[in-house]
Amino acid sequence: MGCMNRQQEYVLSTLEERDIRFVRLWFTDIQGYLKSVAVVPAELEGAFEEGIGFDGSAIEGFSRIAESDNIARPDPSTFQIMPFPETPEGHLSARMFCDIVMPDGQPSWADPRQVLRRQMKKAADQGFTCYVHPEIEFFLLKQDSTTEHPVPADMGGYFDQAVSQEAPGFRSQAMSTLERMGISVEFSHHETAPGQQEIDLRYADALSMADNVMTFRYLIKQVARRNGVRATFMPKPFADYAGSAMHTHMSLFEGEENAFHDPDDELRLSTTARSFIAGILHHASEISAVTNQWVNSYKRITSGDEAPRAAAWGASNRSAMIRLPMYTQNKAASRRVEIRTPDSSCNPYLAYTVLLAAGLRGIREGYELPNPAEEDVSHMTRRERIAAGYADLPSDLNQALREMERSELVADALGEHVFEFFLRNKWREWHEYQSQITPWELEHNLPF
Repeated sequence: MGCMNRQQEYVLSTLEERDIRFVRLWFTDIQGYLKSVAVVPAELEGAFEEGIGFDGSAIEGFSRIAESDNIARPDPSTFQIMPFPETPEGHLSARMFCDIVMPDGQPSWADPRQVLRRQMKKAADQGFTCYVHPEIEFFLLKQDSTTEHPVPADMGGYFDQAVSQEAPGFRSQAMSTLERMGISVEFSHHETAPGQQEIDLRYADALSMADNVMTFRYLIKQVARRNGVRATFMPKPFADYAGSAMHTHMSLFEGEENAFHDPDDELRLSTTARSFIAGILHHASEISAVTNQWVNSYKRITSGDEAPRAAAWGASNRSAMIRLPMYTQNKAASRRVEIRTPDSSCNPYLAYTVLLAAGLRGIREGYELPNPAEEDVSHMTRRERIAAGYADLPSDLNQALREMERSELVADALGEHVFEFFLRNKWREWHEYQSQITPWELEHNLPF
């Protein structure tokens, strides 16, 4: 009996033993919104065999009306019992992520999970497994906050012991909830802004981690609600405070060996790692619309503290787009690079896809890594950045989309369907934003 069959049997027997009344089948649309179909356990055996059919035209980006039939195939390796009771009687539910396929059994080109899986196959063809470790920032807001006037749940600062005046037990509850869902937490602390938290997840392969990020966002919102506060992953909800990033640590392994580590290099950085960094820097503007996909994302980049404004790298330099952590430089397994552009609201499947694609292109074509930045790039003027040879990152979604439109790399990595739909959707968002008349404009221009 194959491994997959054993996994399926484990799922079915666990459902029976734990008296679980229904199972949520999760998948993600192109924008990164979590979607769900609930089935009763009796239907699950059939779902493993044939999948669950649904109308893909109802999900943004999945299919047109004329080709609307899609099938969700549950992945039994992602089975987890949900930590919160779903019924007044205290019955638990479970969840599994799904792969979306077409009626002919072929992977759906619109499924972000399949997009990332294709890119990981390309990495495997080059001999690499990609591991990811994200630092996820978010804000806790008071429950009575409005969209016009969000209010932080506490007035704490960086590493402050006080978690939240409104929800003092939030972070410990969040971490225990994540652990119960099989998501290992490495670190947690209060971030620099009032109400801002950071939780770092222990490294995993890129696909597992993208699943973990989606689960993380869902659970954090649930735990927040149970504590009488609200959680938001909006990149920059406050003009006067730092935004929320998802600094992403990446490394490539060849079997058991870390391909980024070279004991003879001054920075313990291999040629492979240098070309990987060079690839991401070279294609940074093209992939920006995916790693920073919202209008609001660029408020963090252009006005955030220590947010990367240019394609530069540096050892321990937190103002650079790519930072080389130095506190574990002598541990071979820990040599990694930290990409500081992604924010907490990106679609993790697509973000990891384009970062991996850019890095692999750099390795494949032997890109040369420029000199590291030693100055504070975030406080340099534009002219100073140009003089230093640092290419500016897009400063708004409009510029990012124009760069993406011209990118052969992003089109190839995402596939034609996701590439086209993503652009169409994001151009609509930009035009809607541009049509708004802001209070700032009225205050400054109405007197004329």
